[in-house]
Amino acid sequence: MKFKFLSTEWFAKVNELKAAAGDLQVPAAMHDLVINITVTGSDFGDVDIAMASGMIEKGHHANAPTKMTLPVDLAHRLFIDNDQSAGMQGFMSGQIKIEGDMSKLMAMQTVQPSAAQKALQKQILEVTG
Repeated sequence: MKFKFLSTEWFAKVNELKAAAGDLQVPAAMHDLVINITVTGSDFGDVDIAMASGMIEKGHHANAPTKMTLPVDLAHRLFIDNDQSAGMQGFMSGQIKIEGDMSKLMAMQTVQPSAAQKALQKQILEVTG
């Protein structure tokens, strides 16, 4: 079954998949990284998420040093399709807005996810409509 990206049901399924995955062996450079993200233009209005320890979570973290704002189609390409070129294109075209410590965002791009994270990402892609 497929779930609409950023829907309540999608977040529930992603949490279920994360719990079932167990230890994701998150690389050290990604482990303490927290970036707040506001996704605009979704069917659910603006949706606040966070990238924490390499995984998407619902809601913002109070201690995040960086905030990113981007449209839903670009968020899907980055976080679901894992299209890393979309990030640079979105930033250069002004679709991605950054507030705070941009070095944290740059650190995220240089770290490769673990095999367990890649497997979970594939599962999330399969259930995202």
